[in-house]
Amino acid sequence: MTPVRTMEHMLRKLLSEMDYVQSQGAGYYTCSPFARRFNKLLDQANGLIGASNPLIGTFDRLEEADPKDPGEKSKRLLQIRIEITQLISFFETIQEEPVA
Repeated sequence: MTPVRTMEHMLRKLLSEMDYVQSQGAGYYTCSPFARRFNKLLDQANGLIGASNPLIGTFDRLEEADPKDPGEKSKRLLQIRIEITQLISFFETIQEEPVA
């Protein structure tokens, strides 16, 4: 398995873990571990892909602070979920591209 495929798998697992934690109810979960893990994976992706594909530069590190308000936590998890799914899509696409 290539490093990109491994990271793709890890991101999918992160999504499923988010689902489980979020199902525990608003206000009882934290966003920080998910943002922190995403940031670590994004750093690795930048190192692996770097300048070979400028679209990796469209991803930014996520805020790791945990909001206190349940509504803000929900918004933050949605933001994290969107970034994770976009990064998964990016990985899927670059694996399909022919090597020049």
